[in-house]
Formats: sequence, C-alpha cells, structure tokens
Amino acid sequence: MRVRAGALVSVLGIALVGCGVQPTGVIGAGEPASGLTRGIRLYYASDSGLRGVPVLDREIKNLASVVKLLASGPPPAEQRDGLTNLVELGGYTVTGRGTQVTVHLESPYVGTGRDQGTGQLVCTLARAQSVLDPKVGTDDVEVTLLRPGGPDLGPYRCAEFLDG
Repeated sequence: MRVRAGALVSVLGIALVGCGVQPTGVIGAGEPASGLTRGIRLYYASDSGLRGVPVLDREIKNLASVVKLLASGPPPAEQRDGLTNLVELGGYTVTGRGTQVTVHLESPYVGTGRDQGTGQLVCTLARAQSVLDPKVGTDDVEVTLLRPGGPDLGPYRCAEFLDG
C-alpha cells in the first residue's frame, strides 16, 4: 500500500512540475490603481468612531461646498448603517492654502474641539484640501476653527480623531 501511495505522489509531482507553464519575467502594468483612495470623502460619526464615505456623484470645486455637503448629513444607506452628522455650524467661511485650512465661524460653536463633530469637520476638510491641491497629503493638513470672541480651536489633524 505504501509503495502505491509513494508511486502516486511521485506521478502527481512529475505531472505538476511538467505541466507546460513556462516562467516569465516581470510584466509592466502601468500606473498603480487610483480612484476612491484619492477622492473626496465626507466623515460621519458612529458608535465606533468616524467613518469616511466616498463622494462619487459630485464634483467638488471648493472647501465651502464640501462643508455644505457634510452639513446635509449622510445618505440614507449610511444612516441605516448608524452614521450621523454632528456638525452644527451657523454662518462660516472656509479657506485653504497649502496644508492650512481655516474655518471662520460667525456664530458660537457647540463643539469642544475634541468631539466627533469637530473630527468630522477636520477630517472632511483635510481630505478635500488634499484633493483640491494634489501636492498636499491629507495627513499634513491642519484645520483651525476661528470662533467669534475666541478662543480658536486647533490646529487639528485628522489623525487626532481616528482610532488606530
């Protein structure tokens, strides 16, 4: 029985080694994949922390439009998954230059600076700035909130609000 098993293993081994597939060299495939990893994401709050939701159907031209889109809340499918919007802003202007984003608030801000609502705003604006200015990395963007009557909040980086 052992002889038959050994012979069977030998035959299968020879068949696999000699199956006719020839080795090849490295094949160039062009640029690495891109798309969702570089696009706009809106960050929403959940019980487990912030989660980014890709924006697939809108062209974003400036930071103010991103904040407006964020303030409208998560789409229904994401709401069913437990995502919610905690950003509450009155009037504001938002500017971005290089790695610096500033939100000038016109009314009192309810966030403490270390809450998920502030994290939503910071991470969304950091991601948007890196897409609008491709020379800037999301992790390098600092967001500052200027409150009327002060004190200012920030500067913050998105990583401060993400788990892990």
